[in-house]
Order: sequence, then C-alpha cells, then structure tokens
Amino acid sequence: MASTSDIRNGLCINYNNDTFKIVEFQHVKPGKGPAFVRTKLKSLTSGKVIDNTFSAGHKIDEVRVETRKYQFLYAEGNMFNFMNTTDYNQIMLEKAILDAPELMKEGEVVTVIVRTEDELPLAVDLPASVVLEVTYTEPGVKGNTATNATKPATLETGAIVNVPLFINEGDKVKIETAKGSYQERIKE
Repeated sequence: MASTSDIRNGLCINYNNDTFKIVEFQHVKPGKGPAFVRTKLKSLTSGKVIDNTFSAGHKIDEVRVETRKYQFLYAEGNMFNFMNTTDYNQIMLEKAILDAPELMKEGEVVTVIVRTEDELPLAVDLPASVVLEVTYTEPGVKGNTATNATKPATLETGAIVNVPLFINEGDKVKIETAKGSYQERIKE
C-alpha cells in the first residue's frame, strides 16, 4: 500500500475496481484546512480520463508494473501490432490504450507498461517527441501575418497538426507526443 506522498506521473493504481495511470497531479496545501492531492487519472481499460482528489495520507493501491520496449509493426483496424525488441514475441493491442496512435509510424520503438502479476499490457508510452514528414499543407503566403499564424498540415501517419506558415510539403517536423503539437522543423 502506498500513500498520496508516493503519487507521481506514470504511477499505475487500482481505484474504483479499475486500473488507472496517473497522468497529472498537484499537491495542494491550502492556508486553511487539510492538504490534498488533485489528480488526473486515465483508465487503462477504457481510456477515459477522470479528475479525482485524494486527501493527504490517503492509502492508494499501487499496481506493480514493468516496462518493456516494443516496436510498432502495423495497424489493422482498431488493433495495433507490436513486437518485443528482446525476444521478438508479437502482441496485439487495442487503439483505446494508446495515447496518440495517430503519431506512431511503422518501426517506432515504444515503451509498453505490463502488469507483472498476469503479464497484461496496460499502456503504451510513446517517446517525448517524434519526427514526421509533412505530406500535405497549403503553401504559406509571405507577409500575410502579424503574429504567430499557423496552418493545418497532414503528416505521413495521417495526423493533422497546426504548423507555422513557413513549413512546406516534404519538410520534417518534430511533434510533441503528449500534446500532439508542433515543436520545430528538422533540418537535414
């Protein structure tokens, strides 16, 4: 049993007869009243995100997990196929447990969180950022902006991300996977 002082991003817990991963948390110590922890929990079975508040010192049921490296092979409908990079075993996972499936390209190495007691894959963590090629975007017109203007761009995986006007088709861009937002253009 852990307590609220052990809460951290990525921690997996049992709560309300479901397994959740802590996405965000904030310790709050108001001037009046007891301290508490405000959390954002993502269900690892349904993918639903809920907000929850734990009082300070509340006992939480931590789930023992391992992380393993898997390579994304291909998608087949709502199922995604991955291969373990050490023993080459393949697994199929549902789209619901993936955080940003539209940002994964074939061959990408991801971290799969596996519950140790029954070897059940719980979640897939993508790298902090991915580099993808722009396959379609409208040409930017020079001088039509006074501030940071953006335009939609379709990436090689089919994802649509807002990028600055100077990005053209064929450019490689770095995308932050947590927010699905543009970070920078990659020069070759």
